[in-house]
Amino acid sequence: MDLERTTNRIVRQRNRSALLSKLFLEGPLTRQDLSRSTGLSQPAVSNVVGDLIGSGLVVEAGAVESDGGRPSMMLRVAPRYALVAGVDVGETRVRVELFDLAMTMLASADYPIDEAGPEPATVVRHILAGLAAVTERAEVSRSDILGIGIGVSGVVVQGGEAIVHAQTLGWHGVPLERLIRAEVDLPVHIDNGAKTLGQAEMWFGAGRGSRHAVFALVGSGVGAAVVTNGVMYRGVSSSAGEWGHTTLVYDGRACRCGARGCLEAYVGAEGIIDRYREARRGHAVPGVDEESQINGLIEAAARSATARRVLDETAGYLGAGVANLINLFNPERVVLGGWAGVALGARLLPAIRAAAAGQALHQPYEQAAIELGQLGVDAVALGAATLPVARLLAAGGVRN
Repeated sequence: MDLERTTNRIVRQRNRSALLSKLFLEGPLTRQDLSRSTGLSQPAVSNVVGDLIGSGLVVEAGAVESDGGRPSMMLRVAPRYALVAGVDVGETRVRVELFDLAMTMLASADYPIDEAGPEPATVVRHILAGLAAVTERAEVSRSDILGIGIGVSGVVVQGGEAIVHAQTLGWHGVPLERLIRAEVDLPVHIDNGAKTLGQAEMWFGAGRGSRHAVFALVGSGVGAAVVTNGVMYRGVSSSAGEWGHTTLVYDGRACRCGARGCLEAYVGAEGIIDRYREARRGHAVPGVDEESQINGLIEAAARSATARRVLDETAGYLGAGVANLINLFNPERVVLGGWAGVALGARLLPAIRAAAAGQALHQPYEQAAIELGQLGVDAVALGAATLPVARLLAAGGVRN
Protein backbone atom coordinates (compact mmCIF):
# COMPACT_ATOMS: atom_id res chain seq x y z
CA MET A 1 0.00 0.00 0.00
CA ASP A 2 2.84 2.41 0.85
CA LEU A 3 4.51 1.57 -2.47
CA GLU A 4 1.26 2.28 -4.30
CA ARG A 5 0.86 5.65 -2.56
CA THR A 6 4.49 6.53 -3.33
CA THR A 7 4.06 5.57 -6.98
CA ASN A 8 0.86 7.63 -7.27
CA ARG A 9 2.58 10.63 -5.68
CA ILE A 10 5.51 10.39 -8.10
CA VAL A 11 3.18 10.11 -11.11
CA ARG A 12 1.12 13.07 -9.91
CA GLN A 13 4.24 15.18 -9.37
CA ARG A 14 5.50 14.26 -12.83
CA ASN A 15 2.17 15.23 -14.39
CA ARG A 16 2.10 18.53 -12.53
CA SER A 17 5.64 19.25 -13.71
CA ALA A 18 4.80 18.44 -17.34
CA LEU A 19 1.69 20.65 -17.38
CA LEU A 20 3.31 23.54 -15.53
CA SER A 21 6.32 23.49 -17.84
CA LYS A 22 4.08 23.60 -20.91
CA LEU A 23 2.08 26.50 -19.51
CA PHE A 24 5.18 28.43 -18.49
CA LEU A 25 7.04 28.02 -21.78
CA GLU A 26 4.15 27.96 -24.26
CA GLY A 27 1.07 29.34 -22.50
CA PRO A 28 -1.61 30.47 -22.53
CA LEU A 29 -3.00 27.07 -23.52
CA THR A 30 -6.35 25.30 -23.19
CA ARG A 31 -6.89 22.02 -21.39
CA GLN A 32 -7.25 20.40 -24.81
CA ASP A 33 -3.88 21.87 -25.88
CA LEU A 34 -2.29 20.46 -22.75
CA SER A 35 -3.75 17.01 -23.34
CA ARG A 36 -2.54 16.92 -26.95
CA SER A 37 0.97 18.21 -26.20
CA THR A 38 1.67 16.08 -23.10
CA GLY A 39 -0.19 12.88 -24.01
CA LEU A 40 -2.13 12.99 -20.72
CA SER A 41 -5.82 12.12 -20.77
CA GLN A 42 -8.43 14.87 -20.51
CA PRO A 43 -9.53 13.71 -17.03
CA ALA A 44 -5.90 13.65 -15.82
CA VAL A 45 -5.32 17.16 -17.18
CA SER A 46 -8.53 18.45 -15.59
CA ASN A 47 -7.65 16.98 -12.19
CA VAL A 48 -4.12 18.40 -12.17
CA VAL A 49 -5.20 21.78 -13.52
CA GLY A 50 -7.87 21.95 -10.82
CA ASP A 51 -5.20 21.43 -8.16
CA LEU A 52 -2.91 24.03 -9.74
CA ILE A 53 -5.72 26.60 -9.91
CA GLY A 54 -6.67 25.81 -6.32
CA SER A 55 -3.11 26.45 -5.15
CA GLY A 56 -2.94 29.75 -7.04
CA LEU A 57 -0.22 28.58 -9.45
CA VAL A 58 -2.41 28.67 -12.55
CA VAL A 59 -5.07 31.20 -13.55
CA GLU A 60 -7.60 31.47 -16.35
CA ALA A 61 -6.60 33.87 -19.13
CA GLY A 62 -9.77 34.31 -21.19
CA ALA A 63 -11.83 32.11 -23.49
CA VAL A 64 -11.11 31.05 -27.05
CA GLU A 65 -13.83 30.11 -29.53
CA SER A 66 -13.98 26.44 -30.52
CA ASP A 67 -15.61 24.82 -33.57
CA GLY A 68 -19.20 24.02 -32.73
CA GLY A 69 -18.79 23.63 -28.97
CA ARG A 70 -18.46 25.69 -25.83
CA PRO A 71 -15.59 28.18 -25.75
CA SER A 72 -12.44 26.73 -24.22
CA MET A 73 -10.77 28.54 -21.34
CA MET A 74 -7.13 29.55 -21.77
CA LEU A 75 -4.77 28.90 -18.84
CA ARG A 76 -1.45 30.40 -17.83
CA VAL A 77 0.98 30.35 -14.91
CA ALA A 78 -0.10 33.04 -12.44
CA PRO A 79 2.41 35.88 -12.91
CA ARG A 80 2.34 37.03 -9.30
CA TYR A 81 2.32 33.60 -7.67
CA ALA A 82 5.96 34.33 -6.86
CA LEU A 83 8.80 36.60 -7.92
CA VAL A 84 12.36 35.67 -8.89
CA ALA A 85 15.60 37.63 -8.79
CA GLY A 86 18.29 37.30 -11.46
CA VAL A 87 21.86 38.52 -10.99
CA ASP A 88 24.52 39.07 -13.64
CA VAL A 89 27.95 39.16 -11.99
CA GLY A 90 30.11 40.58 -14.75
CA GLU A 91 33.68 41.79 -14.60
CA THR A 92 32.70 45.43 -14.88
CA ARG A 93 29.34 45.51 -13.08
CA VAL A 94 26.81 43.59 -11.01
CA ARG A 95 23.24 43.80 -12.29
CA VAL A 96 20.26 42.66 -10.21
CA GLU A 97 16.82 42.28 -11.79
CA LEU A 98 13.45 41.27 -10.34
CA PHE A 99 10.85 39.39 -12.41
CA ASP A 100 7.37 37.97 -11.98
CA LEU A 101 6.56 34.50 -13.33
CA ALA A 102 5.64 35.96 -16.73
CA MET A 103 9.32 37.00 -16.73
CA THR A 104 8.31 40.64 -16.86
CA MET A 105 11.03 42.78 -15.30
CA LEU A 106 9.65 44.69 -12.31
CA ALA A 107 12.83 46.52 -11.22
CA SER A 108 16.57 46.53 -11.74
CA ALA A 109 19.71 47.87 -10.05
CA ASP A 110 23.20 48.27 -11.49
CA TYR A 111 26.52 48.52 -9.62
CA PRO A 112 29.75 49.28 -11.50
CA ILE A 113 32.89 47.45 -10.38
CA ASP A 114 35.89 49.74 -10.39
CA GLU A 115 38.55 47.26 -9.33
CA ALA A 116 40.15 44.67 -11.61
CA GLY A 117 39.43 41.20 -10.28
CA PRO A 118 36.73 42.16 -7.72
CA GLU A 119 36.90 40.58 -4.30
CA PRO A 120 34.08 38.11 -3.54
CA ALA A 121 33.04 40.32 -0.60
CA THR A 122 32.51 43.24 -3.01
CA VAL A 123 30.32 41.12 -5.26
CA VAL A 124 28.26 39.84 -2.31
CA ARG A 125 27.80 43.41 -1.06
CA HIS A 126 26.51 44.54 -4.47
CA ILE A 127 24.13 41.56 -4.72
CA LEU A 128 22.66 42.31 -1.28
CA ALA A 129 22.31 46.02 -2.07
CA GLY A 130 20.67 45.19 -5.40
CA LEU A 131 18.22 42.79 -3.80
CA ALA A 132 17.18 45.45 -1.30
CA ALA A 133 16.89 48.04 -4.07
CA VAL A 134 14.71 46.02 -6.44
CA THR A 135 12.30 44.88 -3.72
CA GLU A 136 11.90 48.49 -2.59
CA ARG A 137 11.44 49.82 -6.13
CA ALA A 138 8.89 47.13 -6.99
CA GLU A 139 7.17 47.66 -3.62
CA VAL A 140 7.21 43.96 -2.78
CA SER A 141 8.27 41.91 0.22
CA ARG A 142 11.36 39.71 0.38
CA SER A 143 9.01 36.83 1.27
CA ASP A 144 7.42 37.12 -2.21
CA ILE A 145 10.69 36.00 -3.81
CA LEU A 146 10.92 32.33 -4.78
CA GLY A 147 14.71 32.37 -5.07
CA ILE A 148 17.78 34.13 -6.42
CA GLY A 149 19.62 32.98 -9.54
CA ILE A 150 23.16 34.20 -10.18
CA GLY A 151 25.22 34.03 -13.36
CA VAL A 152 28.95 34.46 -12.75
CA SER A 153 32.23 34.23 -14.68
CA GLY A 154 34.30 31.07 -14.44
CA VAL A 155 33.69 27.44 -13.56
CA VAL A 156 30.82 26.84 -11.15
CA VAL A 157 31.16 23.41 -9.53
CA GLN A 158 27.74 22.17 -8.43
CA GLY A 159 27.33 19.98 -5.38
CA GLY A 160 26.24 20.49 -1.80
CA GLU A 161 26.97 24.15 -2.46
CA ALA A 162 28.17 26.00 -5.56
CA ILE A 163 31.92 26.72 -5.64
CA VAL A 164 33.33 29.23 -8.13
CA HIS A 165 36.72 28.93 -9.82
CA ALA A 166 37.21 32.11 -11.87
CA GLN A 167 40.86 32.05 -12.87
CA THR A 168 40.77 35.40 -14.67
CA LEU A 169 39.31 37.05 -11.54
CA GLY A 170 41.75 35.39 -9.18
CA TRP A 171 38.93 33.37 -7.57
CA HIS A 172 40.00 29.86 -6.57
CA GLY A 173 37.38 27.74 -4.83
CA VAL A 174 35.23 30.69 -3.68
CA PRO A 175 32.17 29.42 -1.73
CA LEU A 176 29.94 32.10 -3.24
CA GLU A 177 26.68 30.33 -2.42
CA ARG A 178 27.64 30.01 1.25
CA LEU A 179 28.67 33.68 1.43
CA ILE A 180 25.31 34.81 0.06
CA ARG A 181 23.23 32.35 2.10
CA ALA A 182 24.88 33.69 5.25
CA GLU A 183 23.19 37.03 4.52
CA VAL A 184 19.94 36.07 2.75
CA ASP A 185 17.27 33.62 3.88
CA LEU A 186 16.30 32.62 0.33
CA PRO A 187 17.16 29.73 -2.00
CA VAL A 188 20.30 30.61 -3.99
CA HIS A 189 21.14 29.09 -7.40
CA ILE A 190 24.47 29.84 -9.10
CA ASP A 191 25.69 28.95 -12.59
CA ASN A 192 28.16 30.14 -15.19
CA GLY A 193 26.95 33.30 -16.95
CA ALA A 194 27.26 31.84 -20.45
CA LYS A 195 25.01 28.97 -19.35
CA THR A 196 22.37 31.29 -17.91
CA LEU A 197 22.49 33.34 -21.13
CA GLY A 198 22.07 30.09 -23.08
CA GLN A 199 19.08 29.04 -20.99
CA ALA A 200 17.39 32.42 -21.49
CA GLU A 201 17.93 32.33 -25.26
CA MET A 202 16.71 28.70 -25.41
CA TRP A 203 13.52 29.48 -23.50
CA PHE A 204 12.67 32.95 -24.78
CA GLY A 205 15.04 34.04 -27.56
CA ALA A 206 17.09 32.95 -30.55
CA GLY A 207 17.32 29.32 -29.42
CA ARG A 208 13.59 28.59 -29.27
CA GLY A 209 12.67 25.52 -31.28
CA SER A 210 16.22 24.18 -31.57
CA ARG A 211 17.58 21.00 -29.98
CA HIS A 212 21.28 21.45 -30.78
CA ALA A 213 22.70 24.94 -30.28
CA VAL A 214 25.71 26.81 -28.98
CA PHE A 215 25.37 30.18 -27.26
CA ALA A 216 28.50 32.31 -27.32
CA LEU A 217 28.96 35.04 -24.73
CA VAL A 218 31.44 37.76 -25.65
CA GLY A 219 32.02 40.46 -23.05
CA SER A 220 35.04 41.21 -20.91
CA GLY A 221 35.50 37.45 -20.96
CA VAL A 222 34.40 34.87 -23.51
CA GLY A 223 32.43 31.68 -22.89
CA ALA A 224 29.82 29.41 -24.42
CA ALA A 225 26.91 27.18 -23.49
CA VAL A 226 26.45 23.97 -25.45
CA VAL A 227 22.96 22.49 -25.74
CA THR A 228 22.71 19.00 -27.17
CA ASN A 229 19.36 17.28 -27.70
CA GLY A 230 17.74 20.03 -25.63
CA VAL A 231 19.98 19.56 -22.58
CA MET A 232 22.83 21.79 -21.42
CA TYR A 233 26.13 19.91 -21.72
CA ARG A 234 28.22 20.38 -18.57
CA GLY A 235 31.08 17.89 -18.52
CA VAL A 236 32.55 16.32 -15.37
CA SER A 237 32.47 19.43 -13.16
CA SER A 238 30.27 21.86 -15.13
CA SER A 239 33.24 23.52 -16.86
CA ALA A 240 32.22 22.53 -20.40
CA GLY A 241 31.90 25.58 -22.63
CA GLU A 242 35.10 27.46 -21.74
CA TRP A 243 35.33 28.46 -25.39
CA GLY A 244 37.33 31.59 -24.61
CA HIS A 245 40.24 29.46 -23.40
CA THR A 246 40.53 27.28 -26.46
CA THR A 247 43.76 28.00 -28.34
CA LEU A 248 43.34 30.16 -31.43
CA VAL A 249 47.02 30.98 -32.06
CA TYR A 250 49.75 28.70 -30.72
CA ASP A 251 52.12 30.76 -28.53
CA GLY A 252 50.07 33.84 -29.38
CA ARG A 253 48.95 36.77 -27.28
CA ALA A 254 49.09 36.41 -23.49
CA CYS A 255 45.70 35.62 -21.96
CA ARG A 256 44.52 36.62 -18.50
CA CYS A 257 44.24 32.94 -17.60
CA GLY A 258 48.04 32.57 -17.85
CA ALA A 259 48.11 30.70 -21.16
CA ARG A 260 48.94 32.15 -24.57
CA GLY A 261 46.92 32.35 -27.75
CA CYS A 262 43.47 31.89 -26.19
CA LEU A 263 40.47 33.07 -28.21
CA GLU A 264 39.60 35.45 -25.35
CA ALA A 265 42.95 37.25 -25.82
CA TYR A 266 41.78 38.23 -29.33
CA VAL A 267 38.01 38.74 -29.11
CA GLY A 268 37.31 39.49 -25.43
CA ALA A 269 36.78 43.21 -24.79
CA GLU A 270 40.15 43.59 -23.09
CA GLY A 271 41.93 41.79 -25.94
CA ILE A 272 40.24 43.93 -28.60
CA ILE A 273 41.10 47.13 -26.75
CA ASP A 274 44.73 46.00 -26.35
CA ARG A 275 44.99 45.25 -30.07
CA TYR A 276 43.45 48.66 -30.89
CA ARG A 277 45.92 50.37 -28.56
CA GLU A 278 48.82 48.62 -30.29
CA ALA A 279 47.44 49.59 -33.70
CA ARG A 280 47.35 53.20 -32.46
CA ARG A 281 51.08 52.89 -31.64
CA GLY A 282 50.47 52.78 -27.94
CA HIS A 283 48.12 55.76 -27.73
CA ALA A 284 45.34 55.38 -25.17
CA VAL A 285 41.98 54.19 -26.45
CA PRO A 286 39.26 56.82 -25.83
CA GLY A 287 36.57 55.91 -23.30
CA VAL A 288 36.12 55.64 -19.55
CA ASP A 289 35.50 51.87 -19.45
CA GLU A 290 35.52 48.80 -21.68
CA GLU A 291 31.99 49.33 -22.96
CA SER A 292 32.59 52.93 -24.02
CA GLN A 293 35.95 51.95 -25.56
CA ILE A 294 34.42 49.15 -27.66
CA ASN A 295 31.54 51.40 -28.76
CA GLY A 296 34.06 54.12 -29.58
CA LEU A 297 36.06 51.69 -31.72
CA ILE A 298 32.93 50.71 -33.64
CA GLU A 299 32.02 54.35 -34.24
CA ALA A 300 35.60 55.24 -35.25
CA ALA A 301 35.58 52.57 -37.96
CA ALA A 302 33.44 54.87 -40.13
CA ARG A 303 36.36 57.31 -40.46
CA SER A 304 39.51 55.47 -39.35
CA ALA A 305 41.33 52.83 -41.40
CA THR A 306 43.07 51.67 -38.21
CA ALA A 307 39.77 51.08 -36.41
CA ARG A 308 38.36 49.31 -39.48
CA ARG A 309 41.39 47.01 -39.64
CA VAL A 310 41.02 46.07 -35.96
CA LEU A 311 37.31 45.33 -36.45
CA ASP A 312 38.00 43.30 -39.60
CA GLU A 313 40.59 41.25 -37.71
CA THR A 314 38.12 40.79 -34.84
CA ALA A 315 35.48 39.48 -37.25
CA GLY A 316 38.04 37.01 -38.60
CA TYR A 317 39.02 35.80 -35.15
CA LEU A 318 35.39 35.47 -34.07
CA GLY A 319 34.53 33.65 -37.30
CA ALA A 320 37.37 31.19 -36.70
CA GLY A 321 36.14 30.62 -33.16
CA VAL A 322 32.59 30.04 -34.39
CA ALA A 323 33.92 27.61 -37.03
CA ASN A 324 35.56 25.61 -34.24
CA LEU A 325 32.19 25.39 -32.45
CA ILE A 326 30.50 24.24 -35.66
CA ASN A 327 33.16 21.60 -36.37
CA LEU A 328 33.09 20.31 -32.79
CA PHE A 329 29.37 20.28 -32.02
CA ASN A 330 27.47 20.30 -35.36
CA PRO A 331 24.77 22.66 -33.99
CA GLU A 332 21.62 23.89 -35.70
CA ARG A 333 22.38 27.39 -34.43
CA VAL A 334 25.26 29.40 -33.06
CA VAL A 335 23.93 32.42 -31.17
CA LEU A 336 26.25 35.35 -30.47
CA GLY A 337 25.44 37.26 -27.27
CA GLY A 338 27.03 39.16 -24.40
CA TRP A 339 27.33 42.94 -24.33
CA ALA A 340 30.39 43.04 -26.60
CA GLY A 341 29.05 40.26 -28.84
CA VAL A 342 25.82 42.16 -29.45
CA ALA A 343 27.64 45.45 -30.10
CA LEU A 344 30.16 43.85 -32.47
CA GLY A 345 27.67 41.52 -34.11
CA ALA A 346 25.34 44.35 -35.09
CA ARG A 347 28.11 45.56 -37.43
CA LEU A 348 30.21 42.46 -38.08
CA LEU A 349 27.76 39.55 -38.39
CA PRO A 350 28.09 39.18 -42.20
CA ALA A 351 31.90 39.23 -41.90
CA ILE A 352 31.80 36.74 -38.99
CA ARG A 353 29.64 34.39 -41.07
CA ALA A 354 32.00 34.71 -44.02
CA ALA A 355 35.04 33.96 -41.86
CA ALA A 356 33.28 30.97 -40.29
CA ALA A 357 32.39 29.67 -43.75
CA GLY A 358 36.03 29.82 -44.75
CA GLN A 359 37.22 27.89 -41.68
CA ALA A 360 34.44 25.38 -40.96
CA LEU A 361 33.82 22.12 -42.76
CA HIS A 362 31.26 22.79 -45.50
CA GLN A 363 28.59 20.27 -44.55
CA PRO A 364 28.19 21.20 -40.84
CA TYR A 365 28.52 24.90 -41.71
CA GLU A 366 25.59 24.63 -44.12
CA GLN A 367 23.47 23.10 -41.34
CA ALA A 368 24.21 25.89 -38.84
CA ALA A 369 22.54 29.30 -38.64
CA ILE A 370 24.77 31.97 -37.08
CA GLU A 371 22.56 34.56 -35.39
CA LEU A 372 22.62 37.37 -32.86
CA GLY A 373 21.00 36.83 -29.48
CA GLN A 374 17.53 38.35 -29.14
CA LEU A 375 17.59 39.25 -25.45
CA GLY A 376 20.34 41.86 -25.39
CA VAL A 377 22.44 42.71 -22.36
CA ASP A 378 19.83 41.40 -19.91
CA ALA A 379 20.14 37.80 -21.11
CA VAL A 380 22.51 36.63 -18.34
CA ALA A 381 20.34 38.03 -15.52
CA LEU A 382 17.12 36.80 -17.16
CA GLY A 383 18.60 33.34 -17.55
CA ALA A 384 19.80 33.40 -13.95
CA ALA A 385 16.26 34.23 -12.84
CA THR A 386 15.02 31.09 -14.60
CA LEU A 387 17.14 28.88 -12.29
CA PRO A 388 14.65 29.03 -9.37
CA VAL A 389 11.79 28.82 -11.89
CA ALA A 390 13.25 25.62 -13.36
CA ARG A 391 13.43 24.15 -9.85
CA LEU A 392 9.78 25.07 -9.26
CA LEU A 393 8.66 23.51 -12.57
CA ALA A 394 10.63 20.30 -11.94
CA ALA A 395 9.03 20.01 -8.49
CA GLY A 396 5.54 20.34 -9.96
CA GLY A 397 4.99 23.72 -8.31
CA VAL A 398 6.05 22.70 -4.81
CA ARG A 399 8.13 25.52 -3.28
CA ASN A 400 11.32 24.30 -1.60
